[in-house]
Amino acid sequence: MLEFLDHFGELLQGTLSSPWLWLIVFAVAGLDALLPFMPSETTVITVAVLLGPDVPRLALLALLAASGALAGDCLSHAVGRGAAPALTRWLRGGKQDRYEWARGQVDRHAGLLIVAGRYLPGGRVASGLATGSMGVPWARFIALDALGTGIWAVYSVLIGAIGGASFNGQPTKGLLLSFGIGLLMVGVIEVVRRLGSRHAARRVPDDDRVAVPGSAGGRGEGRAGDAGADLSEVDCPAPRRPPGEGPVVGPVRDRRPHRGERASRAAARRLD
Repeated sequence: MLEFLDHFGELLQGTLSSPWLWLIVFAVAGLDALLPFMPSETTVITVAVLLGPDVPRLALLALLAASGALAGDCLSHAVGRGAAPALTRWLRGGKQDRYEWARGQVDRHAGLLIVAGRYLPGGRVASGLATGSMGVPWARFIALDALGTGIWAVYSVLIGAIGGASFNGQPTKGLLLSFGIGLLMVGVIEVVRRLGSRHAARRVPDDDRVAVPGSAGGRGEGRAGDAGADLSEVDCPAPRRPPGEGPVVGPVRDRRPHRGERASRAAARRLD
């Protein structure tokens, strides 16, 4: 197995001077924004390992990877904008609050979604389509995405450069080291994400939780687009309506007579 990897590494090293290799890096980094199965990070790390301690070409690799990723993300954003009318009609098909909720989530978390979403499986696809369909301005998207793609490209090249510098002339060992570091970083990111989600969930009181529009626990029959239950409905549940009658409209009131009213009625009957 190691002999095969050594032979494969030597074969790839012979293509480092070919312009086609750099074009492949650019294309794979871009297509990953719409086709999540494209191995963009693996390609960048592999080329960085094969380049070894060649700093100028490592810098060129980072620039090409970031440029390709930016171009792909812009294409995904444009596709999201093109699909915006159909998506808007679908979101507004139930109630206006469903559309406003979705747009509010993207507006509040656009920076995190664009910069950090690429480190999650399918995150680049979701980021581009969501920000495009919700109408995030091009200037804001490009600025945040340029930051995100730059960080991603430098991060991937550094991982490969560590492996290439540690085992110069031994690409197989360098690849194994770099891929091991990459897997470790993915695990750390996932653990931090899960811990952060649990911590944020514990900090939110039950009374402050916002019902997601369209959830099954909403008011009514749990139809898509229905809002969550009001506080009055939680404290005073609505009574079951008799069969054949329409829904209860307006606030639910206690129709039982109060103690003072019952006493006055009893006194009136005694006088009669």
